[in-house]
Amino acid sequence: MRPVLDQRITKTYIELADTLVLGFDIIEFLHTLTERCVELLDVDAAGILLADHRGSLSLVAASTEQARFLEKFQLKNSEGPCLDCYRTGNHVESVDLADDLLRWPRFVEAALEQGFAAVYAVPMRLRDQTVGTMNLFRTVPKGFSPDVVAVAQSFADVATISILQVRALQHSELLVEQLQTALNSRILIEQAKGALSARRRVDITEAFTLMRDFARKQNRLLSEVARAIIDQRPEVATLNSPGAEAAPSPSS
Repeated sequence: MRPVLDQRITKTYIELADTLVLGFDIIEFLHTLTERCVELLDVDAAGILLADHRGSLSLVAASTEQARFLEKFQLKNSEGPCLDCYRTGNHVESVDLADDLLRWPRFVEAALEQGFAAVYAVPMRLRDQTVGTMNLFRTVPKGFSPDVVAVAQSFADVATISILQVRALQHSELLVEQLQTALNSRILIEQAKGALSARRRVDITEAFTLMRDFARKQNRLLSEVARAIIDQRPEVATLNSPGAEAAPSPSS
């Protein structure tokens, strides 16, 4: 890889580590990871699925609304490369989805409709424990180079280790609680995105960006901000108002 790209990848590892130091907000952490995948890995979108204590997958992060739709489509229809990746614990690749119509008929049709033509699913696994998958999408048929695969797996490993590290010093049930909390938070955040989109008269993507910016400035969890938006609490009045700017951080 090019030296500049190597430096950006190294910076991403540091950024991900800093996220954990500042406070383990799983949703924010994984959204940051999907964004960095798009920036650094020559892909057009990325998504992350996590498993709850029963082994059921749920969407927790996606870089675009198209990726979000497609990940949810897989879960709803129990079909697709990301599910195969989780079930087997192995990488799953489709260089040209049009050639895999027999393999995943419903998924391929949906993927093509959303503008995607290739996918690479990476297991989030440590030894024999798989906690989810990180999924990369391209809009043109194109193979994934060994360099891209290696970096993608290393990002997935960082995420997996970070999640599992939370429970390392405590009882094993902590991981289950953390993951379940993240999945519950995701539902709350989706509701808040819709409410904020309607109130601010912006699209879903912009609504989510406003939420993230507000949470960062206020040093609060995304789930806390989402609950405040839904309940229309006074502390998010400026965020809920059309055309208003997010409130300044406490340190401002």
